[in-house]
Amino acid sequence: MPKKSSSEVTLGLVQSATVADPATNLKKTVALVERAAAQGARIVCTQELFRSPYFCQSEDHEYFRLAETIPGPSTDAFCRVARKHKVVIVASLFERRAAGLYHNTAVVIDADGSILGRYRKMHIPDDPLFYEKFYFTPGDLGFKAWNTLHGRIGVLICWDQWYPEAARLTAMQGAEILFYPTAIGWHPSEKKEYGVRQHGAWETIQRAHAVANGCFVAVANRIGHEVLPKVGGDGIEFWGQSFIAGTSGEIIAKASSDREEILMASVDLGKVDTTRTHWPFLRDRRIDAYGDLTRRLSD
Repeated sequence: MPKKSSSEVTLGLVQSATVADPATNLKKTVALVERAAAQGARIVCTQELFRSPYFCQSEDHEYFRLAETIPGPSTDAFCRVARKHKVVIVASLFERRAAGLYHNTAVVIDADGSILGRYRKMHIPDDPLFYEKFYFTPGDLGFKAWNTLHGRIGVLICWDQWYPEAARLTAMQGAEILFYPTAIGWHPSEKKEYGVRQHGAWETIQRAHAVANGCFVAVANRIGHEVLPKVGGDGIEFWGQSFIAGTSGEIIAKASSDREEILMASVDLGKVDTTRTHWPFLRDRRIDAYGDLTRRLSD
């Protein structure tokens, strides 16, 4: 087996289904992160809001009890794993910041078990069965990247993945890898007519972020058909298919649509500099002409 380059790092994405009990989901996800580390992953990312079924299918005050503080029980568990295995962890949590103030947050834990920081989801959707505006205050920490032991990474969350501005601003912070903890799927009644196009658009735009910014993109999605007992109806069929894309947007690794798994791939961070030098999109940006991007609409 050829020796790894010093700039190579192995990524692990945890793709799983959830049950009703948050403690069970935490225990399982911690075990999967440990397994990924044992298999050689140096940076591991969970799916979005892994501690529970996707509760945003309805507007229900009862679900606020699922939120937790940061630091808190989940970060304590992941910090121990990070320290033990010298692995970087991106963990997606429902953050209770204060009474009446909640965020959809990803925590970045370095390989020494310390919390480097957090990213609070900036773009909050409000669509049928995705009523996130009821629960989450929009992020107020901006777009960030962190120097971890195994590379400089940025984190965005689910609905953020449709916005090239978010990817660009995170890449401008020096991110070599963009991680997207995600919970996205089909309305079963729409799958036959729109399913292929919806999934294709989701994958394509994130691969485009890799191309436009010359960086790696890693997306961890959940699986399972979730119908909340108090909501009923058809629920959401999460489409899995977590993937890792290279600096030219090529798919390096892709998970199944319906199986729990740890998606693993080694990436060479040296390719970020090579790609950005040969495809110098950052060099040729016309920052003097982009002022209207801060307006809702240019008339």
